[in-house]
Amino acid sequence: MVMSVANSERATWRDYWLLTKPRVISLLLFTTLMAMFIAARGWPGLGLFLVVLVGGYMAAGAANAFNMVIDRDIDRRMKRTALRPTATDRIGTREAALFATTLMVLSFLLLWWGANLTTALLAMAGLGWYVLIYTLYMKRRFWSNIVIGGAAGAFPPLVGWAAVTGEVSLFAWYLFLIVFFWTPVHFWALSLMIKDDYAAVGVPMLPVVRGERETAYQIWLYAILTTVITLIPVLMGELRGFYLAAALGLNTLLLIRSLRLYQTLERSWTLSLYKYSMLYLALLFVAMAIDRAL
Repeated sequence: MVMSVANSERATWRDYWLLTKPRVISLLLFTTLMAMFIAARGWPGLGLFLVVLVGGYMAAGAANAFNMVIDRDIDRRMKRTALRPTATDRIGTREAALFATTLMVLSFLLLWWGANLTTALLAMAGLGWYVLIYTLYMKRRFWSNIVIGGAAGAFPPLVGWAAVTGEVSLFAWYLFLIVFFWTPVHFWALSLMIKDDYAAVGVPMLPVVRGERETAYQIWLYAILTTVITLIPVLMGELRGFYLAAALGLNTLLLIRSLRLYQTLERSWTLSLYKYSMLYLALLFVAMAIDRAL
C-alpha cells in the first residue's frame, strides 16, 4: 500500500529534505559548530559560521542521501526506515544520486571558498568514510561496523576546527576521539531497541550477532573509554576547571546509566541511555566552548 501511494505522488522539497536525514545531522552539525567556538576561544565570526553551517549540512546531507540510495533494499523491509523517500520510490535512485552528488560538490566548493581547502577536504573525508567504509563495506559484513565505520561521525569537529585555524592540531584530534568512542555507546543503545529490524534484513549489528548482554557489556566498556578520553585535554592544559566539573558530572551519569543497562537489560534503561547520550555529547562540547572562552 505504501509503495503504490508513494509511486502515485510526485516528490516535494520535503522529500529531498528528508533525504538528508536532518534529525541525524543535527547533533553532528552541532559538534562542528561548537568546535569552531572551541578553536576560536569565542565567536568565530558570522560569515565563517554561516559558511560552515551550510557547507557542513550539505556534506552530511550528501552522505546520508548516498546512504539511502545504497540501502534502499533493506530500508524497504525495516519498520523504522520503510517510509524513507528512496524506500517508497517517491524519489528514484537516479534522482537521489544526482541530488547527493550535487550537494557534495556544492559543499566542497563552498567550504573551500568560504573557509579553506583543509576544511573542504576533511568534510569530503567524512563523507567518503561514511559512504565507502561504513555503508558499502562494513555495515552488512561485520558486527564492528559502527566502531570503525562510525568514525565518519567524528570528522565534524575536525571540520569546525580547521575552518577557524586552517589546520588540525593535537587537541582537535582529541575532539575526534571523543566522538569516536562515544558513538558505540549511542548507536548500540539504539540497535538494542531495533535489533529485530536488523535481524530481519541480515545486518550483523552487535545485538544480533553477540546478543543483548554482550552489547550492554561493550556499551559499558566504551562508556569507560569515553570518560577517560574526555579528561585527557584537562591534563594537556587545553581545558580547565569549568570543563572538568562539567565533564565529571556528565561522565558520572553516563557511567551510571551504562552500568544500570548492563545490570538490568530493561528497555526503559536502553531508551534512557540512548536519549542521554545525545544530551551528553552536546553539553560536553558546550562546556568545552565555554571553558575556552573564559
